[in-house]
Amino acid sequence: MSRIEVPMPQMGESITEGTVSKWLKKIGDKVERDEPILEISTDKVDAEIPSPQSGTLVEVKIQEGETVEVGTVMALIDTEGGDPVVAAVAEVLSDSVQEGHSITDDEESSSVIVSEPTKIDNDPPEERGVQSSEERLRTSSTPVVRRIAEENGVDIRNVPGTGHAGRVTKQDIISYLDSDKSKTQAPVSPSASPPSDLWDTFYREVQHPEYPIRDSDRVEPMDKIRRITADHMVLAKRVAPHVHSLIEIDFSSVDRIRSINKAQWVEQGVRISYTAFVAWACSRLLRSFPNINGTVSGGNIVHRGNVNIGVAVDLNPGLIVPVIHDTDNLSLVGIGKKIIDLAERARSRKLNPSEIQGATFSITNPGVLGTLVGIPVIPKGTSAILGMGSIEKRTVVIEDPDTGSDTIAIRKRSLFSLGYDHRLVDGADAARFISDLRALLEDFPGDA
Repeated sequence: MSRIEVPMPQMGESITEGTVSKWLKKIGDKVERDEPILEISTDKVDAEIPSPQSGTLVEVKIQEGETVEVGTVMALIDTEGGDPVVAAVAEVLSDSVQEGHSITDDEESSSVIVSEPTKIDNDPPEERGVQSSEERLRTSSTPVVRRIAEENGVDIRNVPGTGHAGRVTKQDIISYLDSDKSKTQAPVSPSASPPSDLWDTFYREVQHPEYPIRDSDRVEPMDKIRRITADHMVLAKRVAPHVHSLIEIDFSSVDRIRSINKAQWVEQGVRISYTAFVAWACSRLLRSFPNINGTVSGGNIVHRGNVNIGVAVDLNPGLIVPVIHDTDNLSLVGIGKKIIDLAERARSRKLNPSEIQGATFSITNPGVLGTLVGIPVIPKGTSAILGMGSIEKRTVVIEDPDTGSDTIAIRKRSLFSLGYDHRLVDGADAARFISDLRALLEDFPGDA
């Protein structure tokens, strides 16, 4: 019998866990490749999870309502037609599974065991403590693997894993024991502290300090979206040295185009916001600024092959950044429609996982709430973010190009800030980018 695992998927770059909402299939059911087998929910998206292969659902490890980390195995699928014992009793057991029982497979026998639900901690006792989610996934293993490791004095963290997310399998531990690597390893001491790892402890783990609570204070736990946002912001600031450059932009040209095309756009059922104009302009410029559309990865610079612009959406409370993929291939109207669609579905929790991943550049617009200018944090995995300030009428001095004389006029203007990762983007590059952005918006092409 050949079994494959169905893990909790990575639903977004800042999402570390998900909740099983509903099982669409029960034990013993046949499933086709890409056929939905369960529904999961996160703070940002709800989604159906498809079967990775055709076969028979033979084990459900996570019950409805349980929340688990990304990479946790939720079910097993037999790709060779199913265990005949499981198939014979599946109908009888399915009701028990729905009531909270689980079916487990003993790795050393083919018997089927029905057990009361228990909270399973897959982390070896000596490895609990300060660990990243990636390390917890990698060292997660079955009781058989842990017993073999314990009997042979092997630290599972030193065993190369071939399972999902580097998970150590039974064959991995056996192969490791047969190799020369295990012979040089010192026995595991339960009291020994894990080796210091700056990346795991500083750049991947966040511990928020606690403060005294006063009598008049009201305390409430963070919800998931606030906790994830808090961790993400701390890590983003730790990794990237932030620098910001500001520029003022005249929106007279954009206003003129909006006035000319307003009736036509209404007929098309679309409203083109200022953000759509800015996203269009940025998408056309980013190809010429590969570092601003790239990121630092270890000792390498990654120049992204696509221009995918994330546009921040206020959930009140909370924030999410849906992504317009291949923005540079869309027209102004196409971008406008995309922004409205993504924002509406973000607020109703109907975004697909792919629609909050893969951003290469981001735009946030606190100006819609009256903010003069914002100094935003650069999202992890990117090198720059643009902050739009409020667009409002201001008095400015304008020089007549023919006479050179100055006049005072009223123009609709805004302050923009570009936040950038100074490891990759130099101040001069940032200045050129926002200067070109200003020129493009102040002389916006009518055929965009």
